Amino acid sequence: MFQKKTPYEKEWELLLKKENKFLEKRQEKKESSLTKKLEENIPEKLQETLNTAFAKAFTLVFEKGTGIIEKTYKKEEIEQNFQINQYANEIKQSRKSLQTFSKQAKGTGMKNMLLSGVSGIGMGVLGIGIPDIPVFTAMLLKNLYEIALHFGYHYDSLQEQYFILLLIQGGVSSGEDILLIDKAIQDYINTNHLPASYQKEEMIQKTASYLSKELLYIKFLQGIPVVGAVGGAYDVIYLKQITEYANLKYQKRFLQSFVIKKEKGIKNEYATSNQE
Repeated sequence: MFQKKTPYEKEWELLLKKENKFLEKRQEKKESSLTKKLEENIPEKLQETLNTAFAKAFTLVFEKGTGIIEKTYKKEEIEQNFQINQYANEIKQSRKSLQTFSKQAKGTGMKNMLLSGVSGIGMGVLGIGIPDIPVFTAMLLKNLYEIALHFGYHYDSLQEQYFILLLIQGGVSSGEDILLIDKAIQDYINTNHLPASYQKEEMIQKTASYLSKELLYIKFLQGIPVVGAVGGAYDVIYLKQITEYANLKYQKRFLQSFVIKKEKGIKNEYATSNQE
């Protein structure tokens, strides 16, 4: 009746609370006063321009840019650290050993956010808005790639690109949209399969649309010299938002796979003992 909870169960409960808090906050999102002030000054075709810029940036990185991004961090070292952490967790089986994965992933996110802030503000001071999109996209994907590695996932497959694009969509969406995206993410975590109707180009366009809609006013503001520094600073805010969501989902995926592996081990052990 009063059975003590395992470290996994405690971490799982804490994760679900954080996840629910994030979703509740995004559902209640309100339009900012800055957005209202800028609305009447936005050029009609700006969102279409942003859509195209984000879609091209994603396509370019996925097809040719991943290798370049990998030169900005120590991929092999992160992979080795994951293996060490995984082995330590198998031995200790404590909350502290389970938390190591998410703590290291969050540390990576903080460093990348600082870099993004410096870049965004610098370009904003110079009045560079739309040309900042490839830089922002590369920094965003670099962040998600490193988070994936910290939890033991590789990002170069079609399936993982789908998951990453979903995370970006969820990180900037609100209201009913985030609930639908969150369900799609959970479906993927449960099955590890792409939807039957999946089309990569369509998914890229959809993700670009979510980003352009959310960043429309900020990129417009960033295109104004000096004042654009305010818009550039918002790169960090959105990167933080997407990173927080990605950390939650990669941690959930990791914890869920952890218990599945454990259950399989118990089943295999039971089958072996029966054969004997």
